[in-house]
Amino acid sequence: TGPYGPHTSSSSSPPSSSSPAFCPVQPSRHILERQSRMLSFRVEYRQRSTEVVLEDASTVGDIKSILETELQVPVSKMQLKGWKSGDVSDSTVLRSLHLPKNNSLYVLTPDIAPSASTSQRLSNQNYLLVISHREAQRDYSLNFPASKTIQEVRQPHTCRSPSTSMTLASSGISYPCHHLTVCRRSSPALTVDQTDECTDVHMVSDSEGDDFEDAPEFGVDESEVFGMGSASCQKSPMMPENSENEGDALLHFTAEFSRRYGDCHPVFYIGSLEAASQEAFYGKARDRKLLAIYLHNDESVLGNVFCSQMMCADSIVSYLSQNFITWAWDVTKEANKARLLTMCTRHFGSVVAQTIRTYKTDQFPLLLIVMGKRTSNEVLNVIQGNTTVDELMMRLMGAVEIFTAQQQEDIKDEDEREAREMVKREQDEAYRLSLEADRKKREAQEREEAEQVRQERIRKEQEEEREAIRLSLEQALPPEPKEEGGEPVSKLRIRTPSGEFLERRFLGSCKLQVLFDFIASKGYPSDEFKLLTTFPRRNITQIDPAWSLVEAKLFPQETLFLEAKE
Repeated sequence: TGPYGPHTSSSSSPPSSSSPAFCPVQPSRHILERQSRMLSFRVEYRQRSTEVVLEDASTVGDIKSILETELQVPVSKMQLKGWKSGDVSDSTVLRSLHLPKNNSLYVLTPDIAPSASTSQRLSNQNYLLVISHREAQRDYSLNFPASKTIQEVRQPHTCRSPSTSMTLASSGISYPCHHLTVCRRSSPALTVDQTDECTDVHMVSDSEGDDFEDAPEFGVDESEVFGMGSASCQKSPMMPENSENEGDALLHFTAEFSRRYGDCHPVFYIGSLEAASQEAFYGKARDRKLLAIYLHNDESVLGNVFCSQMMCADSIVSYLSQNFITWAWDVTKEANKARLLTMCTRHFGSVVAQTIRTYKTDQFPLLLIVMGKRTSNEVLNVIQGNTTVDELMMRLMGAVEIFTAQQQEDIKDEDEREAREMVKREQDEAYRLSLEADRKKREAQEREEAEQVRQERIRKEQEEEREAIRLSLEQALPPEPKEEGGEPVSKLRIRTPSGEFLERRFLGSCKLQVLFDFIASKGYPSDEFKLLTTFPRRNITQIDPAWSLVEAKLFPQETLFLEAKE
């Protein structure tokens, strides 16, 4: 088992017995003999692991003798598998096999059934089932947890019968590897056996137990062997044909996928391929992801294995969720396949659509890894259904590595572009603020000038009004009496704030109002200036203006001064 989940593979010839398809366990003990050139063997047997070290002049039989003591298994019942050169005899000298220093082997005991405790321990391990389909001349290496039932191996997600509910761990088949053969039946049943005779399809354990003698038949073709059909329990399609809305089609796909394979699966994007591409490729560089397009075909013999063992593996589900936007489509129906090709041509070009056309049904499912680029979208990888969890993870990680390198460049370019745009925005803002300041300054200057004009106009109007009043008062003043007249005359001398003196003669009987009018006619109205006597200091403007100069004691002469009011 690889580090990411169950290990499965499919190839044109049977895999070697050394396929790393069993779970590593803790070694029970080390047997060491130091010689000039020593070889190390790690030997797996059911849930035990033993280290054997001996010189290359020893024989295969010597290893078995050591294992007999360690494993309590008679040499006569022991099959030592995993040699790179195929099966070897007990008399074969190790030096003649040209072995590396470190080697891995495993022991099969077809004549010894596993104990109940062993079955319990094996329930946490994985089995490699090497299935040879004779008529098709094809071999399948499938990795299943020991907790899987015979029915789940035979036909996943279909109807079960009590006779097929037995798990692999309790069935008595060889661990970690068991060979099966599928051929067309010549009697009422087909044969699944480790031998070349095919008269009846059933599983025979390494111990020749009877548990599998009554197992249901696998079927007459490879699609039935791998769960592609059942007369009594027909699967509903992954996706309805000619669905008008892509989102509705994906909702149906997700629901059916969960019904068949469980809820632990990638989060399929619900929406159109265009929307999924937008989500993956056209956000911020830091937020972009790869687009994984899963293409399902129910007519492929690899569909159930790929979905249940690969797409539902925790490691794959987690990795896809973190690094990919996953979009799915079912191409079982020709109408849906044609629709997919049209979408791919529109979004990725005709080359991608033509590439999908070249894959045959038994090469599905496909997982297309698409990366968004500046000018066009690029398909980095097309992963076929005949892969393993380790290989799938490695190819996903390889795509992410390529994508990450490109993403770092995009992030750098985006940061530099944003920095340039920030500088430009700051410059534009500074220019805008400068223009705004100039505008405000100009408007303030215009307002100030307008205010000055208004104040000047008001001042002129006030001056004109004062001048008009002054002239009016001046014209209304009685004539200045002569010094030697018949009536008493008062001579007044008035000092202005500027230091000048105003002098005039008034009749003693003149009212104070005439004095105030005279002062106002000279530009000093009584509402702005006070008229004061020198000593004692009196404010004449506070006296009743109807008084005469004599009554106000400004007779026969007086010196006064003007003072601006506060």
